[in-house]
Amino acid sequence: MSELVWFNKKEVSVSGDEVKMAVRAVVQSYVDACAGGDVLALRALFHPDASISGYLAGNLITGSPEPFFEAVAGNPAPREAGLHYSAEIANVEVSGRFATALLREQGYLGLNFVNAFQLLEIDGQWHIVAKAFESSPM
Repeated sequence: MSELVWFNKKEVSVSGDEVKMAVRAVVQSYVDACAGGDVLALRALFHPDASISGYLAGNLITGSPEPFFEAVAGNPAPREAGLHYSAEIANVEVSGRFATALLREQGYLGLNFVNAFQLLEIDGQWHIVAKAFESSPM
């Protein structure tokens, strides 16, 4: 018979709205970091073992977020370059310490994106553990 083992189990009383706001804040930090070209801030949002999968200009991309970080670092930041970039957090769903968020971006690195994030609360902080996306021409 197997036994369940709980690690770092802690009881925290937080309302659903507060949790959604915390997840939304992570996604907004992602938007702000993209707009400002802040790779260090982006890295801090992603779990070290995070993955990214999606279609960039029709080509399938899978793996770590490292190529994404390199693309952000290697291109002008939309805010500083005066480029039109907008983003909308379309949806946030939370179930315990797991959350999903849908982000729609327009005009990022010359494309539009729909991003689906999966986040986990780890040691009291929300981290992006996976990002799936689709890009389309502007």
